[in-house]
Amino acid sequence: MPQINVLSKEISELIAAGEVIERPSSVIKELVENSIDSGARHITVEVKNGGTMYMRVTDDGCGMAFDDVPKAFLRHATSKISEKDDLDNIFTLGFRGEALASVCAVSKVELMTKQKDDVYGTRYVIEGSVEIAHEESGCPDGTTIIIRDIFYNVPARAKFMKKDVTEANAVSSIVQKIALSHPDISIKMIRDNRVEFNSSGDGELYSSIYAIYGKDFVRDLVPVEYEENGIKISGYTIKPLYAKFNRSFQNFFVNGRYVKSKLCSAALENSYENMIMTGKFPACVLMIDMHPSQMDVNIHPTKAEVRFIDEKQVTNAIFFAVKNAFLKSGLVYEFETKQQRDWYKQEESEPVIQQEIMFTPIEDIAKKEAELNISAPVEKVENSPVTVEKPTVSNGWAAFDSEPEQVKEYVTFCSGDEEDSPKPVDTKNIDLEAVKSACQAAEEGFRYLNAKAFEKREEPVVETVQPAAEQVKAELPEIKVIGEAFGLYVIVETEGKLVMIDKHAAHERIIFERLKSRNCRQYSQQLLVGIKLLLTGEEIDALENNTQLLEDMGFAFDFSEKPYITATALPTFLMECDAEGIICEVAENLRSHKLNPQSSYLDDVLHNMACKAAIKANDKNSPQEMKALAEQVFADEKIRHCPHGRPVMFTMTKANIDHQFKRT
Repeated sequence: MPQINVLSKEISELIAAGEVIERPSSVIKELVENSIDSGARHITVEVKNGGTMYMRVTDDGCGMAFDDVPKAFLRHATSKISEKDDLDNIFTLGFRGEALASVCAVSKVELMTKQKDDVYGTRYVIEGSVEIAHEESGCPDGTTIIIRDIFYNVPARAKFMKKDVTEANAVSSIVQKIALSHPDISIKMIRDNRVEFNSSGDGELYSSIYAIYGKDFVRDLVPVEYEENGIKISGYTIKPLYAKFNRSFQNFFVNGRYVKSKLCSAALENSYENMIMTGKFPACVLMIDMHPSQMDVNIHPTKAEVRFIDEKQVTNAIFFAVKNAFLKSGLVYEFETKQQRDWYKQEESEPVIQQEIMFTPIEDIAKKEAELNISAPVEKVENSPVTVEKPTVSNGWAAFDSEPEQVKEYVTFCSGDEEDSPKPVDTKNIDLEAVKSACQAAEEGFRYLNAKAFEKREEPVVETVQPAAEQVKAELPEIKVIGEAFGLYVIVETEGKLVMIDKHAAHERIIFERLKSRNCRQYSQQLLVGIKLLLTGEEIDALENNTQLLEDMGFAFDFSEKPYITATALPTFLMECDAEGIICEVAENLRSHKLNPQSSYLDDVLHNMACKAAIKANDKNSPQEMKALAEQVFADEKIRHCPHGRPVMFTMTKANIDHQFKRT
């Protein structure tokens, strides 16, 4: 057996430093957390060349005494732990006393610090764990640490450093996380002599998010506030419509410390189920506050991960916190337009919030292209004297003429008589009385929604209405259907707002909620000739073991001719769909989850069923049907997104419209 040697102090410190210091961002993280623990209210972080050559952290914290400075650079030297019981009540960010010792082992460190009541401060220089200078010096209250030439004495590790821009991005990312976790502290980030961001330190999380991610990001956030079983969840999460393409914007903080947690991420994404588009991920800034004894933050060298004693309580708290936030917000999106810009004036450009839509004659487009050399693709609308111009974006603005000429536009209104073909109406000479009389037809008629894609029936379907449902219906705002646009969008006026409802998305969500709630027995239709299918034994067993679930969804099967089954009843809204394919999908999903058959496992199948059964674009619907659809959308808070994540409706306020017509 080879001889066992005791490593020298120099080698052992380099090995220990490698467990904590991996790159410049690791150094910044440790130093900024020490500044926060010192009670600092203002922290400045500066890096040059990605931090490989120069890093500086300045704070206005409590500072250190002259005699304590050398001790701070010793391994396992800390002011936060004195006995073993202190490990169960740690409320600070750092406590193991390894940060400064690891930093000075692989870099050149200069520290200047002063306590408030001291006459002189302290200047301390240490390189490669070797003390160079320890002297009194004049300096402001607080602490400033300058790190130079990281890994200068460990070339093997230095060669694995990435490009300066990559290292700087890593530093910026970690400082952003710290700024978000401590909105009461003003944190400034300087990168290569340029201020990257500067949080206000006013104690408002919203202000910190605004300083780091900008106004476009914070505009789409929903506030979160929830507490359960001693676990408090607060912060902001993004509206489902504005989800991101990756998880980079998921920020979780446990007791003020940023952590990477698959558990928290899974709980967040579960709360967005059926509300977010496939391939997108929610973004958030969520604070999780709980007693330190209920978790372990010491499972990772940099404390970037955390382990919870009761994981179920944490996931439930995050899930219900986000769900409650959605219920409170309502998730009704407002369609925004912005004021037209005069391209002949030299103005400072601003970012676009929403793209505006205008109509411009072909002659003006050709004239403008010749003058400004703007290439704007043009689409000619069939049977219409109006040309739709797709704007070309330049510096965040749509390239439109500042003063377009007045043009004649035709608008089609939906009347109660479906046999009458739409007639063009000159917007200059609209007969308001005729429009009102046409809209009054939408206020009368049936109040039910036919389950079979709004198919007209001679006898209305009478549904049993519970007293609670009557109360909800009584609280609905007055709804007036204006008409239908492009064969897909229902236009509704209510409470001083103009609402556009995507009838396919809305109907799809209504059907999906019916299926998911297992309340489709009333829509079950017996078949004169059953649908016979050949299935495997496992699939048949799965269907048989979930007969109750299938009946609640409106299905009924005869299992007397195995290995064949016969579907004897289907939900009415699936009568014209591919029933065989749907039944096979249901059987396969139930077989895959036979140990725990829940309706949630059928979500993908339910999505397809709802999409196939919902009304489609250009389907003709009467005003009564459109009004019934609008009433169901306003009555149920769940109908805000289709199962694939697309929004069901947008609103445009009267004040917004008045502003566009220069009335305000």
